[in-house]
Amino acid sequence: MRARLEQVVVDCHDPKTLVRFWSGLLGGTPVDRARDWSHVEPPGFPRLAFQPVPESKAVKNRLHLDIAVDDLETAATEAVRLGATLSGAAVTDDQGAFQAMCDPEGNEFCFVTSQD
Repeated sequence: MRARLEQVVVDCHDPKTLVRFWSGLLGGTPVDRARDWSHVEPPGFPRLAFQPVPESKAVKNRLHLDIAVDDLETAATEAVRLGATLSGAAVTDDQGAFQAMCDPEGNEFCFVTSQD
């Protein structure tokens, strides 16, 4: 058997807001679905789906997305304009650099660049 990644599902309070943030960041058209779900199919990424849950996020995510960009500062500035927040300073090592971020509901993700 060979499986493939179909979509990544994010628990959240407000799927309609998060899908618009992520579609603004990655591209694609936000889709609002039945039972208050939303999703977006950004070019080059699996579908991102957002499902409503009653509980708030309480701790750091056990899983996060790394998003490759050409310029960390430009990407972070655009993400903040869309509603994200910085999570610490950019980190650079011999493999590249990353900038940790949080989406509007506090879900962590990173912009990454590689040393070529």
